[in-house]
Amino acid sequence: MSPRQNISSGTPWESKVGYSRAVRVRNHVWVAGTTASDASGMVVAVGNAGEQTRYILQKIERALAEAGASLRDVVRSRLYVTNIADWQAVGSVHGEFFGDICPASTMVEVAKLVDPQHLVEIEVDAFVGADLSQ
Repeated sequence: MSPRQNISSGTPWESKVGYSRAVRVRNHVWVAGTTASDASGMVVAVGNAGEQTRYILQKIERALAEAGASLRDVVRSRLYVTNIADWQAVGSVHGEFFGDICPASTMVEVAKLVDPQHLVEIEVDAFVGADLSQ
C-alpha cells in the first residue's frame, strides 16, 4: 500500500473543491464531512434529520470499507446539525451504528450547511486495528 490512499465517493464537489471523501495514512483514516447527498448531488431524505443521518453513516461505512477499515475502527465522530432540537433523532441513529463501539463524539448546532436541505453533516476518524475484539 502507498503511504497515502485517497478515497472518492464520486460526488461532483470532490473534484471541484479539491478534497477526498476519506484519506488513509498508515493505520489512520479520516472521513471528510459527509452529507445526505447521492452521487448525482441530490439531497436524500429532505426534512428528516434521522434518515439523513442513516444515509450519511451508510456512506461513511462504504468509505471506511474502501480504506480497509470499518465502523468498529472509528474512534471519533463529529456531528453538525442545523437544528439542535433534532439531537434525539440524530443521536438515536448514531447509537444504532455506534452503540457498542462508543467513539468519542461531539454534536453541535451550526447556522447552516452547504445546501439548505442538509440537516446533518458527519465526519469520523478511525484507527485501523482499534477494534480489539477481533
